[in-house]
Amino acid sequence: MNLANKITVLRILMIPVFMLFMLLEFPFHMEAALLVFLAASLTDKLDGHIARKFNMITDFGKFMDPLADKLLITGALVVLIQLGRIEAWIVFVILTREFAVTGLRSLAAAQSIIIAAGKYGKIKTVVQIISIAILILDNFPFSLINIPMDIIMIYIMLIITVLSGIDYFNKNMQVILKMK
Repeated sequence: MNLANKITVLRILMIPVFMLFMLLEFPFHMEAALLVFLAASLTDKLDGHIARKFNMITDFGKFMDPLADKLLITGALVVLIQLGRIEAWIVFVILTREFAVTGLRSLAAAQSIIIAAGKYGKIKTVVQIISIAILILDNFPFSLINIPMDIIMIYIMLIITVLSGIDYFNKNMQVILKMK
């Protein structure tokens, strides 16, 4: 297993640690959870960079990297539902987009078509990470100045996520039309 793939596996292994830090109460557990979440999020950029720079792109990486990303975001959103920081219906819409795009990519792969991450998909990922970070800290430091940044970011995340899903389907409709 090459270095890029090891980093992807590390991201997956960080998810239960992050979730435990979120749910177990000890001093600064949310800050610890945030650090693990951000470190895991950064490994996505790192493993991709290493894979491209050192020609370490593998089928394992092509499959596991996006799966690791989805698992991290899903784990974070599910814990945030449990903590009452985001509504379940919003998470359902976000996860529906994630599964739909994953399904589209699977259909494309069966037709030997590779669907690369688009600009809106990358923006979506950054917005999701920022939104989740704010939700982990329960709107701190914005709560000190009475700005509901958590609520604002939830709806920005929802809108960007849906729009990026629509963009993926619009740009790749030929994959669906070629189905037999």
